[in-house]
Amino acid sequence: MSAETVRGERADGLRHELYSYSGEEEFLSGALSFIHDALAADEIVLVSVPQDREQILRAEPVGSDPRVLFMDTAVLGRNPARLIPAWERWVVEHAGRGRGVRGIGETGWIGRGAAEIAEIRYHEWLLNLAFTRSPAWWLLCPYDTGTVDPEEMRKISRCHPYVMESGAHRASDAYVDEPFAWDELEKACDPSEEFPYGRGDLAAVRERVTACAVQHGLGGERLRETLVAVTEVAANSITHGGGHGTLRTWVRQGTLVCEFHDDGVIDDPMAGRRRPTPQLPGGRGLWLVHQLCDLVEIRSTPESGTTVRLHVTILPPS
Repeated sequence: MSAETVRGERADGLRHELYSYSGEEEFLSGALSFIHDALAADEIVLVSVPQDREQILRAEPVGSDPRVLFMDTAVLGRNPARLIPAWERWVVEHAGRGRGVRGIGETGWIGRGAAEIAEIRYHEWLLNLAFTRSPAWWLLCPYDTGTVDPEEMRKISRCHPYVMESGAHRASDAYVDEPFAWDELEKACDPSEEFPYGRGDLAAVRERVTACAVQHGLGGERLRETLVAVTEVAANSITHGGGHGTLRTWVRQGTLVCEFHDDGVIDDPMAGRRRPTPQLPGGRGLWLVHQLCDLVEIRSTPESGTTVRLHVTILPPS
């Protein structure tokens, strides 16, 4: 299927396509098929994949083609919420130059915990919403069935309107256009400390987080960044969540978790995932939080209020 056919189907927006593969050889075959089709149409391709996959593509002849670009997501993709703004920036930059635009986006799966996997799925679901009115472009999302649990693969499939199989492209029978179904948040580790806060308590919130962080070896610049994120979330609770909230902190498997709960509601699924601009000044706080934390979980309903969990990896001493 050519880019012209895709553009004929839809004048703008994203063609979001799943590629299920097994092992390095199948990855290379599918990715090269996609890239060769793009280059034949004189399109630009941005490749954002784990480092081992990037290396094998760079070793191929297409790896030196100036129309094939590579985006390093080793740090960026750790928090999936940072990926949509990166794709937006790239699409806007290249789509106005009169050439077709494609991407290959694979988020590393190995070593991910349940919270990270849920955020990856949410990222895939949000892509369909985020690019509804964007310039036309085509994103291929490879997933290795040898490393992804079958049930998770089924859930991922429900987020992709199109699939690629054996080099052929078609509408997906598995895709479902419905609200995102969240898994329940993991239970807090014991011991966890709870602290109710309100107006005038931001300094006390920072002190509580600092005590937990330092006890487990988090300090220096990383702690200062964490305290900025903590202050933003607590301030949002006080401003938009009824004037008060509850903080809990704990450490799980080398990660500091700071959980904030309040009575407010966040009704924008893209909250914190749009780069602030002079035209859209709102949301700077959550945007900053996503940039500073390794993972951010948000659950918000009118019935239960809002829970925000900040995850910060505690790096071992150098």
